[in-house]
Amino acid sequence: MQTADTRGPKPAPGEAPEQRVALYVDTQNLYYAARDGFDASVDYQTLLDAALRGRRLAHANAYVVERDGDSTAHGFFGKLSSLGYRVKRRKVRVHRVDDDGAVRLEGDWDMGIAADIVRALDHADVIVLASGDGDFAPILELAQERGKRVEVMAFREAAGQSLQDMADRFVALGEVPGIFLAGR
Repeated sequence: MQTADTRGPKPAPGEAPEQRVALYVDTQNLYYAARDGFDASVDYQTLLDAALRGRRLAHANAYVVERDGDSTAHGFFGKLSSLGYRVKRRKVRVHRVDDDGAVRLEGDWDMGIAADIVRALDHADVIVLASGDGDFAPILELAQERGKRVEVMAFREAAGQSLQDMADRFVALGEVPGIFLAGR
């Protein structure tokens, strides 16, 4: 079982070392929020440590989107795996072509993440979502109704207000020491 080091937010009321934490990371959401808001990249080890805060890891899933023929992201996928994340991949696909001929691509993991959260309700004590996407609020409310502690980790500026309001704990990633990779 992996446990956290001393980086990141400290335990809060309602947290205990024996809690089993299931972490769900929307990498696309975090990538764009970090890039657009901070011109930086997320350090996924620091993210994992900040999610655990001394508690037990049930599992950590990282949801990624890849383009056909693009091998540049394979190093990123390998790094996530080496850190202990279960990497779930989805190919980007054409969603629609607009009237002006512009191709709109889709690689959305929302339903997959929601389904995995439901699967975790029987074996995790804490559901941690690393995403600012407010579309997840209903599934997280369901987890709360089932007695689970729900925590959201996101960049405040890019996080839906509904997520911030409903979470048992909201962690503003921009305030977590070491959350950004050095050298970007």
